[in-house]
Amino acid sequence: MSEAARSLLQRWGASFRKGTDFDSWGQLVEAIDEYQILARHLQKEAQSQPNNSEFTEDQKKTLAKIATCLELRSAVLQSTQSQEEFKLEDLKKLEPILKNIFTYNKEFPFDVQPVPPRKILAPGEEEDLEFEEDEDEGGAGAGSPDRCSARVPGTLLPRLPSEPGMTLLTIKIEKIGLKDAGQCIDPYITVSVKDLNGVDLTPVQDTPVASRKEDTYIHFSVDIEIQRHIEKLTKGAAIFFEFKHYKPKKRFTSTKCFAFMEMDEIKPGPIVIELYKKPTDFKRKKLQLLTKKPLYLHLHQTLHKE
Repeated sequence: MSEAARSLLQRWGASFRKGTDFDSWGQLVEAIDEYQILARHLQKEAQSQPNNSEFTEDQKKTLAKIATCLELRSAVLQSTQSQEEFKLEDLKKLEPILKNIFTYNKEFPFDVQPVPPRKILAPGEEEDLEFEEDEDEGGAGAGSPDRCSARVPGTLLPRLPSEPGMTLLTIKIEKIGLKDAGQCIDPYITVSVKDLNGVDLTPVQDTPVASRKEDTYIHFSVDIEIQRHIEKLTKGAAIFFEFKHYKPKKRFTSTKCFAFMEMDEIKPGPIVIELYKKPTDFKRKKLQLLTKKPLYLHLHQTLHKE
């Protein structure tokens, strides 16, 4: 084993233990973040070319299956249902497999399949890519059906239980305006609530793939239940909406633009918010509008108070 591979396994092992520690302590938001970050790293390695990896194809399949298990545990933590489909004890069984990946030669303990080789980039990772081709060229084109496919199932969560004197927020994502709306493949929106330092305050949620496209609009018509009472959000927090779509030529899902809503904008009724160029700036320090055209993210807010 090379020094580079040994260092990589040590980092993965530390991340794995950090996630399971957060999980066992009940720090679910932190555990979900750690699991999802590690899953992305494992998926990236599993999808690497043979000449760029120290792992065999069988070892890559094992890494991809571990990534799937991390995603399964993350999904359990984001669910409000009491039945745990993938337990923490199950996940802990994978730590020695990851640690000894170069010598592991037994059957994988769980009947899971590797995530398909379709890369999902974390916010800001687009910066590492070479400049993308103009979105107006190629792609799905205006001749594509206006009905979107449904390959991304979404990870929406139900409304929290009400508490006396506390306010819950439902945001309906109605539609987004884009000049090349018809060319976006499998578009969906990732919703997160961040503090001023860009740290998650609630679990991240993905909408299902958009329901339809029409002219310069992509329609979602989906409700997002914010997973914390408004009174419990920290000062300066914001709700972020990252618009993502699949790029078949490069085989990854990329963030095209983002929008955000600050706490003073939380009020019942419709609201339109501006779109900004990627990469997503969770700290809101270097914002650049996506376009000068009157194209926005259209939302509708409903407040629930006991």
